[in-house]
Amino acid sequence: MKIKKILNNSVILSLDSNDKEIIVMGRGIAYAKKVGDDVDPEQITKKFILSSMEYPQRILDLFSDVPLECIELTNSIIQHAKQKISIELHDSLYISILDHIRASIERYKEGITLNNKLLWEIKNFYKDEFEIGLYALQLIEETYNIKMQEDEAGFIALHIVSSETNDDIHQTYEVTNFIQNITNIVKYYFNIEYDSQSLGYYRFITHLKFFATRLFSQSEGDNRPLESDLLDMIKEKYVRPYLCSLKIKKYIEEKYQHSLDNDEILYLCIHIAKITERKD
Repeated sequence: MKIKKILNNSVILSLDSNDKEIIVMGRGIAYAKKVGDDVDPEQITKKFILSSMEYPQRILDLFSDVPLECIELTNSIIQHAKQKISIELHDSLYISILDHIRASIERYKEGITLNNKLLWEIKNFYKDEFEIGLYALQLIEETYNIKMQEDEAGFIALHIVSSETNDDIHQTYEVTNFIQNITNIVKYYFNIEYDSQSLGYYRFITHLKFFATRLFSQSEGDNRPLESDLLDMIKEKYVRPYLCSLKIKKYIEEKYQHSLDNDEILYLCIHIAKITERKD
């Protein structure tokens, strides 16, 4: 493997065995090197196939512009995320986190702070990812002596969620807004405050995450009719949770033009019953 272009002392552009351009990283990998020199494979810590990523020129510009300590900081965050989360993370996460941290540091130096309007939802819906965001803020403070608000941890958490679901960041915002709206319907229907530490709440949020992913990917349910005796049992045993489920059904149909199948209504009803059974 030979150096095609030096982006900085720790990042180069090279070619793989199929002559595809790849970004190769490693501390000091390009130090005292020039174009055409061999790459020491033992120094390589990360590779990116450039053609598999969107906006390749932007990525090249990013690595050329970002200081080494920011690249290493991002790598530490990604390694921590891999230990914290069992789901495989997409390579694009490295780029999005690196770009976000660089931009947030620039904003901080200019005295600009962004409020994260979904911070409460992120803290409660994506607890592991938010913890990783807090870890990132800790590293930023240690590296740059900059103390950022928790809002930034929330933004970083959403980038991680996007990587987990292989969605773009805009769809992740949509999913989070969807969960917020559904939980608000239940909250105000029953006039309750959630116990965000309870198992029932965790299961309800997990169910909504998967449902939202299906909704925004346009995956339809099978629309099978419920057995009449099961439907009667649900109506009789969980009257208010069932009526609340119908309210959610109407909201989704009007907002997203998506018709809930009967199985989905059943699951919603059961989850709602579990988180409201002591308050109903």
